[in-house]
Amino acid sequence: MISQDTIQQILNRIDIVEIVGSFVKLKKRGANYMGLCPFHNEKSPSFTVSGSKEIYKCFGCGKSGNTINFLMEHEKYSYVEALRWLAAKYNVEIEEKEVSPEMRARQQLADSLFIVNNFARDYFVQTLHETEEGQNVGLSYFEERGFTEETVRKFQLGYCLNLRDAFVREAQHKGYNMELLQKTGLVTIRNDQPADNYRGRVIFPIHNQSGKVLGFGARILVKSDRAPKYINSPENDIYVKSKVLYGTYFARHAIDKLDECLLVEGYTDVVSLHQAGIENVVASSGTSLTTDQLRLIKKYTRNLTILYDGDNAGVKAALRGLDMAIEEGLNVKLALIPDNEDPDSYVQKIGVEGFRQFIADNKQDFILFKLQVSLREAGNDTAKKSQLVNEIAETIARIDKVEDFTKQQDYIRQCSQLLKIDEEGMVSLVNKYIRDRLTKQANQEQNRFKNRGQEAPAQEEGPSLAEMYPEYFDENNQPEAVPENLFNKDEKQERELVKVLLRFGDKMFDEEQKTTVADYIFHLPYDFESLAESEVVKKILHEYKTQYDQGAPLDKKWFLYHQDPEISQNVALILEDKEAELSANWRDKFEIKTVYGDDAFVKDTLSATHYLILRKIRKLIEENQQELKTATDFEEIKKCLEMDIQLKQMAKELTDKVGTVIIK
Repeated sequence: MISQDTIQQILNRIDIVEIVGSFVKLKKRGANYMGLCPFHNEKSPSFTVSGSKEIYKCFGCGKSGNTINFLMEHEKYSYVEALRWLAAKYNVEIEEKEVSPEMRARQQLADSLFIVNNFARDYFVQTLHETEEGQNVGLSYFEERGFTEETVRKFQLGYCLNLRDAFVREAQHKGYNMELLQKTGLVTIRNDQPADNYRGRVIFPIHNQSGKVLGFGARILVKSDRAPKYINSPENDIYVKSKVLYGTYFARHAIDKLDECLLVEGYTDVVSLHQAGIENVVASSGTSLTTDQLRLIKKYTRNLTILYDGDNAGVKAALRGLDMAIEEGLNVKLALIPDNEDPDSYVQKIGVEGFRQFIADNKQDFILFKLQVSLREAGNDTAKKSQLVNEIAETIARIDKVEDFTKQQDYIRQCSQLLKIDEEGMVSLVNKYIRDRLTKQANQEQNRFKNRGQEAPAQEEGPSLAEMYPEYFDENNQPEAVPENLFNKDEKQERELVKVLLRFGDKMFDEEQKTTVADYIFHLPYDFESLAESEVVKKILHEYKTQYDQGAPLDKKWFLYHQDPEISQNVALILEDKEAELSANWRDKFEIKTVYGDDAFVKDTLSATHYLILRKIRKLIEENQQELKTATDFEEIKKCLEMDIQLKQMAKELTDKVGTVIIK
C-alpha cells in the first residue's frame, strides 16, 4: 500500500493542465484550457480543463473528473497504477506501508520479471535491425507480410538469432538472474546447459494496458514437423494468458473513441489491420475467449465485433465465447472472413475502405447467427431442434440487465419466429432459466456464508439512485455527469457544507480564538455526519472528520484524488461550481445577507451549518406538533407546548444570526 505521505507528495506536484496536455492538445481560453475531447469524436472543442480547480469536463459527452480520474479513464489504469505513473513522472520515491513480507516479495518478483522482459524486448529489436541475420531473415519476413518499418518499430517486433545460446550469454553478461530468465520462458535448460527458447523466430512482445511487456509470442520461420509454429511465454506472476488480449495497449484509445472493439485471432492480423488504419482491434491469440478478457474489453466499450475465418473451425471458435459475452452485457456481432482468407490477407486484398465496408455489410447479430447455424446442423432432427430451443432460451436468459429488457424481448420474438414456436412458450422457458440461475446463485451464496458460520445478509429494499437514473451512472454504479438538479434542495445544502470544508476548512474562522473553519464546525454541539441524509455526504464528512481528528493536512486534493471513486467523483461535482458564486447563491436562493471579499467564507460557513441545524429543529418541531395533536393528558400537552416554544426560540436565534427567517 502506498503511504499517505507519498500520496500527498504526488498530489502537491500534480498539474492537471500539464498531465492532460500530454495526451490532448490544449489551447488557453480565458482562465481555462480547451481541446478536442479524447473520449468521443468531435470537431468543435468542448473539453475544458481548469487549472485552478484541477478538474476536467467535457460538455459534449459529460465526462469529468480530476487528474487521476483522467489517467484511469484515458489509460485505463487502476487508482494505484495512476499514482505510480504520476510518481514516476514527478520523481517521487514511493514509500510502501503495511505490506506483508509475502506481498513485498511478490511485488519485487513482478518488478524483476518486467525488467527482464524489457531487456529481452530491446535485445530482440536490436538483433532484428542491427544484425545481418536479423535483417536477412527477420526483417525480410515482416516485409513479405507487408509490414512497414514504422509498424515494426511501433509494435516493437524483434528477432532471436538462430544460435543455441546467443541471447542467454548476453543476458548473463548483463547480470540477469538465470532463474528469472527461465521463469519468463526466454531460456530453457537442455542437457544441463541454458539455451535460447526462441532461437530462429520472429518475436511479438505482448504488452499490458500501460505498455509494459508481459511476455512474448515467437513464430518459427521454417517449416517443421517437430517444432510448434508459435511458442508463447509460460504463465507466471505477471503473465496470465486468460487475462490478456494482444494489442490492447495500441488499440485502447481507438476502441474508446469508436465505441467498438474488433476481435481477431492472431498477432499478424492485429498488426496488419493497425497498419491499414483500423486500430480498434485486438487478438485472443488463438484461445477461446475468457471472462477476464471480455471484462477487459468492457472497460473500453460494450460493442464487440468478432472477425473470424469463415471455415467451420472459425465459426465454432467464435460461438464458444457467446454465452459469456452476453452475460457480461456486451453487444456481440460476428463477421466471417471469406474462406481461405484471414483479416491480414483480406485487408491487403480489398484495401482499408473495402474492409470497413465489408464489416459494416456483413456483421451479424451473434444470437441470431448461432440460431441459424444450429438450425442448419439440426436439419429435420426433432431431438436436435428441441435441444436447440433450450440452448437459445438459456442464452437469452443471460441478458438479465434492467436496461437490456427490450433487447431480450426482441430476441425472444425473433428466435420464436425462426424456430417456429409459440412466443409465450419461449418467454416461459427463458424465465425458467432465469429463475434456475438465480436460485443456484442464492444457494451458492447461502452455502458460502454457512461455511463461514455467518448469516447471509438481507437484501436492501427500494431502488438505488443508480437504478432510478442509470443514464447518469457508469457500469460500476459510479456517478458520471450527474446534473445538479438531480439532487433535492436539502441534499444541495448538505453538499454546500462539504464545499465549505473543502475550500475553507483550514482558513482562520476566528482570529482571537485561533480557530479554523473546521475547528468551528466540528466543535459545534451537533454531529453533522448524522444530520446529513445523503449517504455520499455522510461518507465525505466521515473521511474529512477522520483526517481532522488525526491532525492530517486538510487539503482538498486529498479528497479530489481519493482512492474511493464515489468520494473523488462527488467531490469533483461539488467543486465544479464557480467559487465566486458561493455567497451569491446563498443570498439569492435563501435571502441570507452575505459579504464579499476575503471574509465571505465566514458567512458561508455560518449559513451552511445553520441551515442543517435549522432543518433538524424544523423536523423536531413537526414531530412535536404531531405528538401534541394526539396528546390527551394535561401534563403531556403542557410538555409539548413548552417544547414547541423552546424549539421555535432556538430557530429564531439561529435565523437572526444569519439575517433570514426559514421557519415561520
